[in-house]
Amino acid sequence: MANIDLVQLTQETKKLTAMIVEDEKVTNELLSSTFKNFFADVHSCFNGDEALKVFNRTKPDVVFVDIIMSGMDGIELSRKIREENPGQIIIVISASNDIEKISESIEVGVNSFIQKPIDTKKIIELLTNVVAIIAKKKKIETKTFSISLPLDLYESVNENAKAESISKNAVIIRALRSFYE
Repeated sequence: MANIDLVQLTQETKKLTAMIVEDEKVTNELLSSTFKNFFADVHSCFNGDEALKVFNRTKPDVVFVDIIMSGMDGIELSRKIREENPGQIIIVISASNDIEKISESIEVGVNSFIQKPIDTKKIIELLTNVVAIIAKKKKIETKTFSISLPLDLYESVNENAKAESISKNAVIIRALRSFYE
């Protein structure tokens, strides 16, 4: 990957926040310090219970979670996060090659699964995918704006739009601006 791509990727990821959930201290510190180079803010947690509290308080854009942890494991944490925010980006980073655990994490709806150890190329590919997912979400959000108007108001908007040869949306926007000014 060219340097310019890495610079552009970093410019995009620096607009985002992340949470690392890893119970092994050394791995947690390594992931946190690596991702601090890419994200505006990185929250580090060592177990699922702590992570759920931090998630609810900070609402990170991306959650990186290990599967196998004592107490609440990564799959249960992912399930609870999905209940709070069905659109949350969750990425499993795990050394586990347990097919049952991997299948369960896919059932929960994690966005990606990455096997440890992680190299730089995998991180860049992963972050590129995260930026693409967020860009797609934002594009969809901007397309889904809708407004319901009472029929008599709609007819008035329609007549004004015809009289001024402008779109109905322009009339609605003008009316909303004057209403909120």
